Amino acid sequence: MRFMRFGPSIIFLRTAHPEAVKKAIGEIFSVREMPTEEAIRESSEFETVLFVTDEWIKKTLPPKTGFLIKHGAAYVISTVINQNLPVEKVHVESTLIFLRVPEKVEEALGFIAEKYGGEVMSLKDALDEGEAGDTVIGVTKKRLSCPIGPEEIEGAVLIRRGFLHVYRELSIDAPLLLFKLLPEWNELTIKIYDTEKRYEENIARLMMVIEDLDLGFVVGEGWDWDYPRPFMRVPVYKLKLLTWEKPERVKFLLKGIEYSGYKRLCDIDVFVEGKKIHWTSLGKYDSKFELAKAAREELEKHLSEDVLKKLREIEEKLVKESED
Repeated sequence: MRFMRFGPSIIFLRTAHPEAVKKAIGEIFSVREMPTEEAIRESSEFETVLFVTDEWIKKTLPPKTGFLIKHGAAYVISTVINQNLPVEKVHVESTLIFLRVPEKVEEALGFIAEKYGGEVMSLKDALDEGEAGDTVIGVTKKRLSCPIGPEEIEGAVLIRRGFLHVYRELSIDAPLLLFKLLPEWNELTIKIYDTEKRYEENIARLMMVIEDLDLGFVVGEGWDWDYPRPFMRVPVYKLKLLTWEKPERVKFLLKGIEYSGYKRLCDIDVFVEGKKIHWTSLGKYDSKFELAKAAREELEKHLSEDVLKKLREIEEKLVKESED
């Protein structure tokens, strides 16, 4: 589970020839000018949101439009310099860090502001008021493995300190903050069994879903034995998951990778305090197939395109091997 990551780098180019520079930026990086909120929403960690403004503007106030460049700030700045674009000055915005919390956003913002001597405000105000040497921490409930738009930041803290010092301290303090906000976490045991012993592929699929959906922290894993019937022992791969998600939610989502159509690829059992969660407790479904279909549809709504593509490739391979 990721509870903290960097946002995009934000750079301002000051020039007496804004239209010419904008045209050059579009051609050099093969990008288009877009609304600022859209650029931030579609950006990922360490990418760059670039603004071109008149040379007389001093404050780093984001204009209505900018460029999203899928490269880091160092590459972008060096490219601009090496292309000899007519840029008079380069200004850099505050470093943006996203922090994910499950609930109690106001309490989290207050804790961060007090701990680091910052000021709570909206993300827009923090970016407007912050300068190059400052750090902005944006708090969200959304998982950090996908792009985050300004509207999904529920509050921010502007800290008048460099990001290196803040990030080092926050990386230590953030887990403590999470446990303070949500002291009662769920510890789940997940067991996976495959009659055809294709554990490598099935474990990979399980971990891909857990990591991409940020379902929790895997705090232990390894081989174990299960006893489906008296005097019958079968090998299973077991992992322990620490999560703030409801156990039934985790069980439901994992049901989506047990089957490919009507073909069963593996068995996945989820236990809470030693008690198995039965599929009949997940809703009014007439069969396991109906449940698995609904779970798969839900998975495909939330998994990233890259992970979903890899998942399908592995599953096609497993189905083909079963038919051979």
